[in-house]
Amino acid sequence: MDLTKLTIKQSHDGLVAKEFSAKELTEAFLARIKKEDTKIHAYLEITADLAQKAAAEADDKIKAGENIGLLEGVPCAIKDNLLVEGKKCTAASKILADYIAPYDAAVVKKLKSAGAVILGKLNMDEFAMGSSTENSAFGPTRNPHDLERVPGGSSGGSAAAVAANECVYALGSDTGGSIRQPASFCGVVGLKPTYGAVSRYGLMAMASSLDQIGTLTKNVADCRAVFEVIKGKDPRDSTSASFPQATKFKLEAKNLKIGLPKEYFAKGLDKEVEKLVRQAIDKLVKQGARVEEISLPHSEYALACYYIIMASEVSANLARYDGIKYGYSAGADQKQETNNLLDVYLKSRQHGFGDEVRRRVMLGTYSLSFGYYDAYYLRAQKVRTKILSDFSQAFDKVDLIMTPVAPTPAFKLGEKIDDPVTMYLSDIYTVPVNLAGVPALSLPCGQVEKLPVGLQIIGKHFSEELIFQAAELAEALIKGGNPLYN
Repeated sequence: MDLTKLTIKQSHDGLVAKEFSAKELTEAFLARIKKEDTKIHAYLEITADLAQKAAAEADDKIKAGENIGLLEGVPCAIKDNLLVEGKKCTAASKILADYIAPYDAAVVKKLKSAGAVILGKLNMDEFAMGSSTENSAFGPTRNPHDLERVPGGSSGGSAAAVAANECVYALGSDTGGSIRQPASFCGVVGLKPTYGAVSRYGLMAMASSLDQIGTLTKNVADCRAVFEVIKGKDPRDSTSASFPQATKFKLEAKNLKIGLPKEYFAKGLDKEVEKLVRQAIDKLVKQGARVEEISLPHSEYALACYYIIMASEVSANLARYDGIKYGYSAGADQKQETNNLLDVYLKSRQHGFGDEVRRRVMLGTYSLSFGYYDAYYLRAQKVRTKILSDFSQAFDKVDLIMTPVAPTPAFKLGEKIDDPVTMYLSDIYTVPVNLAGVPALSLPCGQVEKLPVGLQIIGKHFSEELIFQAAELAEALIKGGNPLYN
């Protein structure tokens, strides 16, 4: 048995049945990482000591005849912008290359309490800014399906690690598609929860009104299991919300009404990607689901709106990295000549930040500057309100909205890195979801020339349970009809 191919449920059942120990499960993953990750580069740090300690604790409980939770003893990994106490947390940036986390992020603390085995910290685009994981200061991650292609971003390390069986599941963060797009590119399930459903305490802020922590897993059931552990209100995060108690129900396809936004099935969408997405939706229709064409008219402005709001918040959030409080300091770098405090500020940021981070900081600073605030930032916020209104009106007519996740499958390494605008277009179908704060899930729905494609399932605020049930229906139908997913 290849233990690294197991899902959360299979791992749990095997542990409970004593078919293998948590130690053996953990060692199998550590061995696989050692063997495979030199090619993929999903990990920035392996936390073997942490993993082995958690595995031993799980084994002790099993030996004592105690019941264990679903995540207990099951190996996972964490995106490197989430704090794990005592371990490096770099956000894939040189400016934090030696930063040690002083405490656990809220979600990490919850996973530890649930007995999760944390294998390590995962590569990403620097400060979560990018769509390909090529912006990491420590080198790009590669797509396990084709090592010449990107895994997506910014949670590319998280998606690649799950796809390559280097962990059972992973945590990522999603500001404009950073969980869903890499999930689509790597053929795994990725959830961006409702804004506020999961505490952001201990997440390095990129754009605070957009950031949300979510999960990357091998199937929908795993996604639900991890979400149930990490969700919930946190007094340390003023934007977190109490998750409403959902009424228990069993979704049947005949009771499901799906909206297809005409703006998402238009010019620019790869024909083969569209075909796979429509085929997945058609499988639900054959089971009785109804489909209605809807309109999200302000979606065409979403990308421009997003890159103003996001960059403005980036400019404010990254002001703290000044070479004084923590992280890289030009003043302490003997290679840098600094004659005054301003030199320390400027050179620390110049040499500590990568090109994409500096680009977004400058865009945001410009958007917030005197004389431009009203023309850019304020106007973008008004458009954001219109986008939210579009979704609200759509959900008055339909239960869920289904779209592609990305316009194409994974592109080649280096293909878009020198053309930021083309790179930004990778997120054209995902950013409206973040602007509206609604939940969305990426579900593998097939492959184009052996490259995975994702179906995006979008729901109204706090409708994660409906999304999970619809995704499970679709997953069963897709797997049943496609040998690639059996």
